[in-house]
Amino acid sequence: MEKTRRPDGTGRKKGNGNRSIYAEKKQERKKQEAIGERKTGRGRGTVGKTEIAGKKETFIQQKTFLGNKGEGAVAKPEREGDKREYNKKKRSLCPVNRKCGGCQFLDLSYGEQLKMKKKQLDELLKGIARVETVIGMEEPFHYRNKVHAVFDRDRRGNIISGIYQENSHIVVPVETCLIEDEKADEIIGTIRSMLKSFKIRTYDEDTGYGLLRHVLVRRGFQSGDIMVVLVTASPVFPSKNNFVRALRQKHPEITTIIQNINGRGTSMVLGDRENILYGKGYITDQLCGCTFRISSRSFYQVNAVQTEKLYLKALELAGLTGRETVLDAYCGIGTIGIIASRHAGQVIGVELNEDAVRDAVNNAKLNQVSNIRFYCNDAGRFMVNMAQRGEKADVVIMDPPRSGSTEEFMDSIKKMGAEKVVYVSCNPETLARDLKYMKKLGYRAGEAWGVDMFPMTGHVEVVIKMTYCGDKRK
Repeated sequence: MEKTRRPDGTGRKKGNGNRSIYAEKKQERKKQEAIGERKTGRGRGTVGKTEIAGKKETFIQQKTFLGNKGEGAVAKPEREGDKREYNKKKRSLCPVNRKCGGCQFLDLSYGEQLKMKKKQLDELLKGIARVETVIGMEEPFHYRNKVHAVFDRDRRGNIISGIYQENSHIVVPVETCLIEDEKADEIIGTIRSMLKSFKIRTYDEDTGYGLLRHVLVRRGFQSGDIMVVLVTASPVFPSKNNFVRALRQKHPEITTIIQNINGRGTSMVLGDRENILYGKGYITDQLCGCTFRISSRSFYQVNAVQTEKLYLKALELAGLTGRETVLDAYCGIGTIGIIASRHAGQVIGVELNEDAVRDAVNNAKLNQVSNIRFYCNDAGRFMVNMAQRGEKADVVIMDPPRSGSTEEFMDSIKKMGAEKVVYVSCNPETLARDLKYMKKLGYRAGEAWGVDMFPMTGHVEVVIKMTYCGDKRK
């Protein structure tokens, strides 16, 4: 059976009268022009021209971003009185948006995105808590300070880098991304262009041959520090010193370069072994007035601007006076606990990941914080043991994974006698489930605040305060 090529280079079988997607789209465009439907451009504040039934007409497309009151793209004809129905299908801001699937809301105005996220929270938390608003960004582009690129070859053998197509391991080539840090994208492009001259082969998942699997770039929003992680399938890296030297010549702003070895045949990006090729092997960044050390495997929020808003709102809801014992559950590298330590009597951080606990201890020393302790343990078991020893916590700040909390953990909150709970959630669905369970334990949910940590996507974070009202739910 004959094959024809799509514009993206992939093959499509041809036969039984089927036409290529490219030909279908071309014919559709001609059909739309024939019946007089208008075509629009995309961009910020751009002015374009369209032709309708033989008449030229100028339209103005406005696009502004104003945080919670952001207005969207409006294509408004200057000539009045024309009642024609215009084609609402517009070209996406991103050429690979539909293949990538990561930015579900990209082609909606930012104001509309915030409205949709508010509506989602209202529906999920109906009858449980009142949602005040969704706190948006002033500039909702290029906010991701952590950028990951997978490397591969296309059908012609050309080196490509990008992301996996949604629900697959097909690599979608990406030159620049509207939500990723621009400098990170630039560095990844430089690495891609260097591979051929250094005879470095990209890793092939099917055959298991090749060296370079992924590149990870992390950038400190406040500090400007840049970390580059080269994930290789083997510890043997030919000409690595020359490669590092050449990369630094092109990008002297890079502060550290790390080789991470991942020889496993899994979907995990990072392996357990690392070699520092240049610099200290970590970067630092500032958040809410505190400094944090970030390693390649540290969990650190990817949107620093919105993280500050999220954490400050969480502390506002906690209402600390300087006397409370605060338990920071699922504490990660200690960010929110260290920030809260300035307003509390003492803070206890609990985290199951050993690397994260190690980073948390170092971060406490870095900030000269003496009223915080970190423990490597399961948060639920740790709190049960505290309750059995008769120890109390006045406030619990919990930031669980997307799967939410556990009944064991929530039961232990009550056993410890915590009067206030501040729940930071990255998954509103599991939040709603956990709030219902906490209500059975005598905790009443107060107002909820959405924080748009991931503009252009369907994700939203929520922070909510719960207060213990007794078993009678006063």
